[in-house]
Amino acid sequence: MKSLLLTSLTLLMFCFSPSSYADYDRNKAVPVEKVLFGTVISTRNISQQELRQDKNSGWKTFGGALIGGAIGNQFGSGSGRDIATVLGAVIGGSIANNRSQGKTVVIHLVELMIELDCAEQHCQQFMVIQDYDQQMVFHQQDAVRMIYLANGNVRIDKQF
Repeated sequence: MKSLLLTSLTLLMFCFSPSSYADYDRNKAVPVEKVLFGTVISTRNISQQELRQDKNSGWKTFGGALIGGAIGNQFGSGSGRDIATVLGAVIGGSIANNRSQGKTVVIHLVELMIELDCAEQHCQQFMVIQDYDQQMVFHQQDAVRMIYLANGNVRIDKQF
């Protein structure tokens, strides 16, 4: 019984472990392909809602059923205990399955229209959408650098 309870608690910890949504780390070194300089023409904060399906929902349902069965096994005696165990497993699995359905995650983004610095009258303009960073808020007329990273991404940072 103790090993069943220990196994149930271990599975429960995996069910509620936090996960990271952002795949960008500003403190990570990445090789740079090229850097262009420009000015922000316009900026707009936007959000992208993403429906995230949990890949481990089967294991969470199993863990919920295991915990529910262990709790149900504590009640009754004889065939009543068997019924309580099965009922606990079904209820526990159902609760865990409902909790592990898709979670709505709101990702905050910033859309920047940038005009590159140039000597000609018609300069190139680029629109870039990137993760919103509270440490780097962009405004119209900010001097920025457009950094092309070796991994194919483009990042916009302020020029200081």
